[in-house]
Amino acid sequence: MITAYCSNCKSVEIRDLSQPVSFPGDVVWIDMVEPSREEELYVEKVLGIEVPTREDLKDIEPSARLYIENDAVFMTASLVWKAETDAPTLTDVAFILTGNRLVTIRYAHPKSFALFIAALHRLPENWRSGAALLAKLLETIVDRTAEILETSVSRIDILSTHVFGRAKRVRKPSNYLEQKLRDIAGHHRMISKLRDSLGSLSRLLTFFHTIPAIQQDHEAKELCRTISRDIQSLSEHASFVAANITFLLDASLGLINIEQNSIIKIFSIASVVFLPPTLVASIYGMNFQLMPELAWTAGYPYSLALMVISAVIPFFFFRWKGWL
Repeated sequence: MITAYCSNCKSVEIRDLSQPVSFPGDVVWIDMVEPSREEELYVEKVLGIEVPTREDLKDIEPSARLYIENDAVFMTASLVWKAETDAPTLTDVAFILTGNRLVTIRYAHPKSFALFIAALHRLPENWRSGAALLAKLLETIVDRTAEILETSVSRIDILSTHVFGRAKRVRKPSNYLEQKLRDIAGHHRMISKLRDSLGSLSRLLTFFHTIPAIQQDHEAKELCRTISRDIQSLSEHASFVAANITFLLDASLGLINIEQNSIIKIFSIASVVFLPPTLVASIYGMNFQLMPELAWTAGYPYSLALMVISAVIPFFFFRWKGWL
């Protein structure tokens, strides 16, 4: 799907691809969402540029993601997608500046694009050029990334409370901590995707800041500097959050080990406690002819009492030593 946005913020969806014609002069943004090969050829014919394919966007080499060709600037960044789900992922988006127009190519629907389109009509007229629009779009993308990071931090704080707040009276399942390990893994995946996205955006901003269209626009240039500082700050914060997740993972594994050791400790102490009664029962189970207690009337209660005493004494001894 191809949607063209004019400088007056009106949008036109391009459906007829049979006869390519020039876009109106006031078109400043062409948004290509999951374009077909026919739509790619249409834009190439109209704008005179070579549109990157889906396979081209996956190239991880910086030289293939940031370059200038025939006076057109090609940039590719990885954005976080499906952040509200349990399986966040990265999607590659291409940004092309050709003349005074911005062309975006994407095969997903990041929320930042919807937010930017919704606020497009509020942009001043001096910000409705291709380079200025890209600067504002990048600002929206970074703001959305910051929002995702803040949401993740809040959820991690709640998870930390659940992990370390197990002393409450509410009884938790025996595999409670094992379940929380999956949540920790999900948060780790999210933060990893955010850090990858921020690194991609940082490289793009560094390249974008050097092109003539930005150098000649003072306001857009200052905005790019602000965005770069925001990206650096978010990257540092994401690294701090990643370290907290690592600590939370180690702490959860430590608590699981403590619980398992406690269970083994109980079984070990139980075996020691019941060892003396077993010894007593073994003695009186021997088939010797001369055992006075066998002919004694109180012999049976005596042996039972001896078993109980031999079990109670080690138990209270362990309690006194603080082993229980």
